[in-house]
Amino acid sequence: MKMRLSKKSEYACLALIDLSESYEKGAAKIEAISKRKRIPKKFLEQILIALKRAGYLHSKRGNDGGYWLAKDPGEIKVAEVLRLMDGPLAPVDSVSQYFYRPTPIERHPRLHCLFKDVRQQMIEKIEKTSFADLIR
Repeated sequence: MKMRLSKKSEYACLALIDLSESYEKGAAKIEAISKRKRIPKKFLEQILIALKRAGYLHSKRGNDGGYWLAKDPGEIKVAEVLRLMDGPLAPVDSVSQYFYRPTPIERHPRLHCLFKDVRQQMIEKIEKTSFADLIR
């Protein structure tokens, strides 16, 4: 079973890694993040706005402006960002903790249980992993 991430989630994680690496060094410009992490600038702008609205970033306009983390990188978990960008993390909706919807696999309890276990193992890993962990 493979969880699929959207490009938006992948780029959001790369942008947060970049900002985690420069945590406490001041604001980072969109152009610099885009270049360092090879993220299309227009797409990055949309992602940074979403992250700011969700409370993960601060920003400032002007020559000395840019984006910086609103929280310590150790407080930002990968799972939170993936949910923000892509929604449910479960392989099927009927095992989703936050976005449950009925699915056909519920008709077979053992199959349903299998996918609950898959979800649980994946979630345990990404809910424990912070952006500080990723830059160590």
